[in-house]
Formats: sequence, structure tokens, C-alpha cells
Amino acid sequence: MNQPVAITGLGCLCGAGMNLAECMESMFRGVRKPRPPFRFSTDHPVSYPVLELRDEFKLPLDDQEKVYARTSQLALAAALEALADAGWDEASLRGKKVGVCIGTTVGCALNCDDFYRAYKEGDDPEMDVIERFLRSNPASVIARQLKLDGPNQTVVNACSSGTDAIGLGASWIHSGACDIVIAGGADELSRVTYAGFSSLMITDTEPCKPFDVNRKGLNLGEGAGIMVLESDAIRGDRKAWGFVRGYGSACDAYHLTAPRPDGAGLKQAMGEAFAAAGLTPEQIAFVNAHGTGTPDNDKVESGVLAEMLPGVPFLSTKGYTGHTLGAAGGIEAVFTVESLRRGKLPANIGYADADPEIKGTPVTENTEIDGEYALSESLAFGGNNAVLILGKGDD
Repeated sequence: MNQPVAITGLGCLCGAGMNLAECMESMFRGVRKPRPPFRFSTDHPVSYPVLELRDEFKLPLDDQEKVYARTSQLALAAALEALADAGWDEASLRGKKVGVCIGTTVGCALNCDDFYRAYKEGDDPEMDVIERFLRSNPASVIARQLKLDGPNQTVVNACSSGTDAIGLGASWIHSGACDIVIAGGADELSRVTYAGFSSLMITDTEPCKPFDVNRKGLNLGEGAGIMVLESDAIRGDRKAWGFVRGYGSACDAYHLTAPRPDGAGLKQAMGEAFAAAGLTPEQIAFVNAHGTGTPDNDKVESGVLAEMLPGVPFLSTKGYTGHTLGAAGGIEAVFTVESLRRGKLPANIGYADADPEIKGTPVTENTEIDGEYALSESLAFGGNNAVLILGKGDD
């Protein structure tokens, strides 16, 4: 990557809080509130806890639910928070080369059971839901609302989508294609997702327990995590909250859903990220792990961390947010930058009993850290692995 890319704004909303400050406060207090889904229902005999947004949010749009799908609303809400944090608004962005790169998975699908059901039964359902879907490409929504005409891309790469979007956005800064990039991930929780993961039998009937011997699977969540990236020419002497130092991506080429047992793809992605950053594993202060709470993921991931980053503290924040799928990489990258800024990590909630097959122990209490760099990683269905190395901001 040659040069670090400045991160000047951060925005997040998810099951842990309605903005970044609320998220960090609840994580440091060890608070999480998984519960049965309340925005939809199913006839599944088991009710799996999820982490939906605690409160409803209002965007500066008229009749917002009819305008854009929920994923795009989440993306826009987090983008507006990040832009405000960076000191930008629609007027001040005018004339700048501003790109938008957003990762999602659920947001790329037409999640409207009522429409499907009516069509299947021979009715003639209204097409407004289709029109809303066609308007709701998350990256395009942000660009349209803020009148941005730079590069625009929605990344759909399973659970690494948000991480990949930030890595791609940083490359736009490096290439000179953009002065500013709004990058991250967003995903809503839907009945289709909930039923799909239930059928895979990798969801826990209790609050999830990443890396614990009694882990039984994940809890689903929803939300968005967005950051504002800027070139040095645009930033000038304005403060940066952090820096994108390196990015790597590699595929296991092994299985549709399971990680490769030897973690070769994750190791390759890590190696690429370190090479891009010009850093060594000894310089990493902590790792924000993918940590889904599923048996295979946690075993493989912890093995790679023990080999590549022995002794480096690690945690999963999914115990607080649930697995937000395409949003996870964006949310976790935002948390990583903010933790570096604060010099403090929240505990890996849900961990109580060690698993002899897990190499290493996640942080079990709020932990002070002293270092300049951290690693945030995503392991996705399809075997994709994406890694970001993030640096501490200006003193």
C-alpha cells in the first residue's frame, strides 16, 4: 500500500448501540441483549436469539420505509454519522472526488415474503416493493442522497464484504481515483436470513460464546459500520482517528461454508496485509477476530492466530453485536480503530470455559493496550478471508 490512508470519521449502529459512542459504552459495561426477533416471526419450533437494533432510527427522508430498503437505511445512517465525525456535509463535499464502497450480503437480496407469497398464490401484487429494491443498492443510496459522483461499488462477498469494501476503498485513495471514500458494511436482519441460518444448524439457542468450549453457534445481528477515508492532500493538518495500513484477501478454495482446517487462506491474507503495511506480527497490539462462536470457525481461527501472532491479545465483538454478516467487517473495523484510540479493549463476552482445542485465551475483561497497530479479520462462506491492519491515529 506504500502509504497509510487516513481515517477521519467513524459511524456505527447495531445491536450494541444506536451510534458509536453507545456501542463502546455498552461493550465496556459488558451489556448485551439478545432476544427473539421482534420485527418478524416464523413458525420454527426453536426461537433463536438475535441482536436487532434496540431502537428505531429516523433518517432525514420522507416516508423512509417506502423509499429505501432497511439495509440501505442502516448504511446511510452510519455514513451520516461518520461524515459528521469527519466534519463533512453535503455542501462541503461538492467538487471533491468522493467514492462510496459498501459491503453487504442480505442487502443484495429481495427480502419480501409477502410479495413472493402473493405471486405464488396467483395474485397480482403491487410492484412498489420491487421498485424499492431496485432503488436500494446501498452504495448508490449514499451517493444519491449526498449527490456524489465518484466511484461507486457495492461489494457482495459473504461475511467478508465490509472488510473487503474498506480495503478496496483505500486502494481508490492510493490510486488517486478519490480524494475521499465512504467505506464499510451494512446488513439488515430478515426472516430469510434467520430461517437460512437455522437450517444450517449453526445458531445458538442462548447468547453466543465465541471461543468457549460450550459454544454452539452464532447469534445473528444487524447494523452498519462506516468510515471516512481521506487522501493526505484533502486532510491537510486535520486530525485522523486512525489509518488503514494494510489489506489482504485470499480464498481457501476448500468448501462452500466450512473454513479450511489448516487456515491456509487466512494465513495468506494476513501475509498480504503485513506486506502491504510494511509491518511485522510483533508490532500488532491486538486482533479483532471473526469469532462467530461456531465450532469450526473458532478452532481454525485460533490456530492461525496462535501460529502467526502468538501471545497477541484477541477478542470477538460478535457477542455484543451478533453476526451482522456483510456489515461485520465494517463494524469491527470501526471498533478496532476506536479501541486503538482509547487504548482499551472490551472483554470477549460469553467466554467462561477453555476449550483444549482452542489455542490461546481471548481477553476476558476490559483490557488496557499499548500499541500502534491492530488487525481486524473476516472469514466468509465460500472460503474468503479478508484482513485489515489498522493504525492508531494522530497524537
